[in-house]
Parts: sequence; C-alpha cells; structure tokens
Amino acid sequence: MTVHPSLQTSIDAWTHSIEAISELVTPLVESDWNRATECPGWSVRDIVSHIIGIECEMLGDPRPIHTLPRDLYHVTDEFSRYIEVQVDVRRCHTSPEMTAELEYTLIRRARQLRNETRDPQTPIRWPLGSSTEQTLERALKVRAFDVWVHEQDLRRALGAPGNLDSAGAQLTRDFLLRALPKVVANDAGAPPGSAVVFDVHGPLEFMRTVRVDAEGKGTIDGSVSLGPTVTLVLDWETYLRLACGRVRPDAVRDQLKIEGDRPLAEAILREFAVTP
Repeated sequence: MTVHPSLQTSIDAWTHSIEAISELVTPLVESDWNRATECPGWSVRDIVSHIIGIECEMLGDPRPIHTLPRDLYHVTDEFSRYIEVQVDVRRCHTSPEMTAELEYTLIRRARQLRNETRDPQTPIRWPLGSSTEQTLERALKVRAFDVWVHEQDLRRALGAPGNLDSAGAQLTRDFLLRALPKVVANDAGAPPGSAVVFDVHGPLEFMRTVRVDAEGKGTIDGSVSLGPTVTLVLDWETYLRLACGRVRPDAVRDQLKIEGDRPLAEAILREFAVTP
C-alpha cells in the first residue's frame, strides 16, 4: 500500500485513465487501430504503443534497440526521436499483441505502484531521454497527465467521448493552469497591469484570471476581474486541445469567444500550446 497520501491522487487518476484506455481498445477491429489521431503522424496503435513504452521504462525495462525510418516527417528533434522508438517498434504488431502487451504492462505497473514506499521527494531519473532527475511525486503526476490526455486523443479518434470530468481531467486542468501565467505574461507579452480571464464551460467548468504586475510577472487566481483586458470564453475540450497542441486556434475559431483586446488575445492563443 502506498504510504504517502500525496502520491495517491496521481496514482488513482493514472489507474482510472489507463484502465479506460484498455477497455476502449480491447474490442477494436484491426482497421480501427490504424485510425489517425490529432497527434501528428500517430494512429490509435501509435498512441497505445507510446503509453506501453513509457510505462515499461518506468518499470525499468531496457529500451528496444531499433533504427527509425528516415521518412517520419513528424520526428523533428532528439526528443521526438527518442519517443518514436517505442512507437515505431510496435507498428507491425497485431491488435491481439497490442491489447495483450497493454494489459500485461498495466498489471505490472499497478503492482509497482501499490508497493511504492519511497518518499514523494525521492529523485528519480526521468525516462524520456534525459539524464536529469525529478521527484517521484512530479513523475507520477506527469504520467497521470500524459495518460489522460492520450485517453482523450483516442476517444476523439474513435468517436467515443467520455471522462472529461474524471480525476485525470481535474489533474490535467491544474497541470495546464500552472502554465498560464508564463503564457500570458512572458510568451504573449501582456503589458503590466493586464488582467486576462479564462472562462471555461462544459463537463469541467472553471474561471481563472491571470494578472500581470508592474514588473511584468504573471500570477493566477480564481477571483473575478472587473473590466479585464481580455476575456476568453471556450469549452473545456477546446481548451485542452489548444493547450496540448492538438489544434491551432484557427481550426476552432467557432468555439472561441474573445472579448476585449483582440491583438493580445490572438497573441495568447498563438502561445497557448504548452506540451512538447
């Protein structure tokens, strides 16, 4: 049993999402595994391969020895090349092979997490091609975030919506909101004294205000701003797709409502994607 309650929220969110993915893909016919997703160059099979691969690395399994083809247009840097190895090595796998490996990986990881007794601040090597370390607490939170976001990628590709208000959704909301002050103040260059309101509706509703102080530093809170510089109104799924780089603002223009300083709003939307 996990001894540190601070890890349990991430473990619960991860468990719910990865079990949902398993239930989602187990009955798929072979052709469904080849459906395109909003992740450039990736099919349903590729997303599931990515999840299996990273969870195997979290288990300490050796990485596959595999040479990537040279014609993968979406592989543009060392990070994407590192990620792609676990994906490309499984592109020839059949649907029964995919579901069996996913189920086996899920069982092994769930057992590992149930037996986790390390302190949340224990430094661990992050598997994504980096020699840097991060805390166990941070690593588990990132895994829960990544798995839930990919669950939603699969649901959109397969036309099977759901879990937009799950534990993984709430963890992802908080994960993405932490990036907003930098997006508004630094990346979009909102001037000192600005207040930008994000009014999000749908299965997960929230309102947040990013304020830029006299030194140009951004902060975020849940209070209502009177006379904000910009107000962006959008639904939760559109917020998610924009923040995770699944779509560009022009593709969801009819699902966005902008009030106030439009040039600043457009600058914020251009910088909105915060995931690699």
